[in-house]
Amino acid sequence: MTSPLTIPAAPSPAVRWTPRLWGTLLVLCAAMFLDALDVSMVGVALPSIGTDLHLSTSTLQWIVSGYILGYGGLLLLGGRTADLLGRRQVFLVALGVFALASLLGGLVDSGPLLIASRFVKGLSAAFTAPAGLSIITTTFPEGPLRNRALSIYTTCAATGFSMGLVLSGLLTEASWRLTMLLPAPIALLALAAGLRLLPRSAREENHAGYDIPGAVLGTASMLLLVFTVVQAPGAGWASARTLLSFLAVAVLLTAFVLVERRSPGPLIRLGVLRSGGQVRAQLGAVAFFGSYVGFQFLTTLYMQSLLGWSALHTALAFLPAGALVAVSSTKVGAIVDRFGTPRLIAAGFALMVAGYALFLRIDLDPVYAAVILPSMLLIGAACALVFPSLNIQATNGVEDHEQGMVSGLLNTSVQVGGAIFLAVVTAVVTAAAPAHATAHAVLDSYRPGFMVVTGVAVAGLLITLTGLRDRRPRPSVVVARSTVEAAPVTAETERVPVRD
Repeated sequence: MTSPLTIPAAPSPAVRWTPRLWGTLLVLCAAMFLDALDVSMVGVALPSIGTDLHLSTSTLQWIVSGYILGYGGLLLLGGRTADLLGRRQVFLVALGVFALASLLGGLVDSGPLLIASRFVKGLSAAFTAPAGLSIITTTFPEGPLRNRALSIYTTCAATGFSMGLVLSGLLTEASWRLTMLLPAPIALLALAAGLRLLPRSAREENHAGYDIPGAVLGTASMLLLVFTVVQAPGAGWASARTLLSFLAVAVLLTAFVLVERRSPGPLIRLGVLRSGGQVRAQLGAVAFFGSYVGFQFLTTLYMQSLLGWSALHTALAFLPAGALVAVSSTKVGAIVDRFGTPRLIAAGFALMVAGYALFLRIDLDPVYAAVILPSMLLIGAACALVFPSLNIQATNGVEDHEQGMVSGLLNTSVQVGGAIFLAVVTAVVTAAAPAHATAHAVLDSYRPGFMVVTGVAVAGLLITLTGLRDRRPRPSVVVARSTVEAAPVTAETERVPVRD
């Protein structure tokens, strides 16, 4: 997609986005919005679901875990499938499946059927997420255009997550089924618009066959890893089942790497991980989402179980962070153009560490404006800087025919990081649980979990700081034309600076 030049980069010409280009981006944003909305909405509805369907706590866990299992386990396959079979086709089919699974989830009267619908939704999201991201990265040329598009795209994810918390509190008051049904009409509208607006993408014609062994091993290893991590707190981290399961994951991953090294058309071309920027983006995604999911889990327990706040009150407490992301993320693209992704990711992780550390001051009678609100604002500012920058850094400099693969890898890092560190935080809190559950003792058992969350964010900061050592000037590149048939984007190729 790019070829290096030795001349200085010329300023990018002013570019006007056409209605069709905006429509394409909005369709992709709608799918990402739904993915994030669906993740956050179900948590608040779980108690009502359990009461209505007479489900045990362990069964309720699988309503959440089923989605994570389908999503995190199949992302690698979803990303490569988009490259091989066509991004538009894969995206639209998966979006249609998502809509049908949402409809089914709102109508069922059985716990197993509800869990099955959640697994299918996670599976479909595992195809829409990397396909949608790769459509953006192959439609918008690398540089300011793509940076702006990715900023808007990731803003929709954060907005969906924040709105899901609030909407779930409101809808659950009427019926938990509304939280399951709400994504269906939105997905159908996005599907209808996508059929008209999304650019057609050809299948990869010159690939060296389909990597069936790699697909089987990669999918099996991710499914087993997510399953093992989700089950470990209940089964015991040192139990024979957990240890044997992790051993099986290691064997599958080793076999996967060996197959990929020999395959003429690998599911993941391991050479992409020779880039320091790519590795830092993947590890940063693990630390970023892993720390935030653990923080949200503990904070929700703290607010509802110890402070006695309602689901809606808790959702509104998180809202300032989401609102800050929604307002500021669209500006990140321009900031990336000026400072580059490593500096922004490092600054974001520093804010995240500060927000988590400040939250350690909580007690049983917190002053919201003095403790909780500043933490939420710092964490919101961190998310606004880190998430778009990670997406930009991971996809920059990657050939068009591998964008789906890299997008799937990044989303896998996000989901696996969330699953692993949520399980770790849960285990730490469980181990510190007091014999006599007084309010003060329970709060003290939460603090080690918050410290783990802070430590994970510190690790993300340290990983990112290693990317600031290389201050050598970057060469310019000529960026290939966009695939959208719009004059402002398919005009002459432009010279833009490469950013990590």
